[in-house]
Amino acid sequence: MEIIVLKVGGSILEKLPTAFFDTVIQLKKSGKIHPVIVHGGGPEINQALTKMNVKSEFVNGLRVTTKEVLEVVENILNGSVNKQIVTKLQQSGGTGIGLSGVDAALLKVTPQDSSGKLGYVGEVKEVNADWLKLIIENGGIPVVSPIGIHESGQHYNINGDTAAAAVAESLRAKLALISDIPGVLEEIEGEKVLLPKLTKKEIEAKISSGIIYGGMIPKVYSALKALSGGVKESVILNGLTPEDLQSYIAGKRVGTKIVIGEVQHV
Repeated sequence: MEIIVLKVGGSILEKLPTAFFDTVIQLKKSGKIHPVIVHGGGPEINQALTKMNVKSEFVNGLRVTTKEVLEVVENILNGSVNKQIVTKLQQSGGTGIGLSGVDAALLKVTPQDSSGKLGYVGEVKEVNADWLKLIIENGGIPVVSPIGIHESGQHYNINGDTAAAAVAESLRAKLALISDIPGVLEEIEGEKVLLPKLTKKEIEAKISSGIIYGGMIPKVYSALKALSGGVKESVILNGLTPEDLQSYIAGKRVGTKIVIGEVQHV
């Protein structure tokens, strides 16, 4: 059974065309590749926190999560965002099953930062993949909200890219990080150029020089971590052009592939 984990960022969710969800359903109905969606919800969370006058800071693309912030994050991710995606899948003729990482202890976590500076930000230590496989085998598309549970029962916010990488790793799946840009871009002679492949060494150099920054940092690191954990392939794709997902599945060159070894750009 071939599986692809699609990480859908909160920043792109409102912009995603119906054709994207149609493509996901076509993949499922083909029976050849089974999609799983892991989502974020940054913009909606930001709006809710602003309305409540709750301050929220980021460190290297990760949201510092206090108890107050966690409550808002959980409500938005598990409620509003998760159900929006499930609804869109149903409207495209599929069966979306919404879950949070707390359900069936799907995403078991440890604190990401032992010093406590990040607050309730979790790192996935175990994924209950059996429940995901059960949904997949029964014709459903799991839609996972990145809230995890600690052995103490405490809930934790997980970066969506990190959660998607852990899910892909547990399912030995391909990982596609769906963005609102064609992939990792670099300005060369005044023009933004798509980088078709990036190695670990190149990624580290481009982070140091500021070419890769902000929310793209956890994306590329999650893609790399997933590869080292057994994920078949990681790629950053543009969800605003759904044909990119189809082209990728068909083996064509689109987006930015993240690879471990020393690979020359082609």
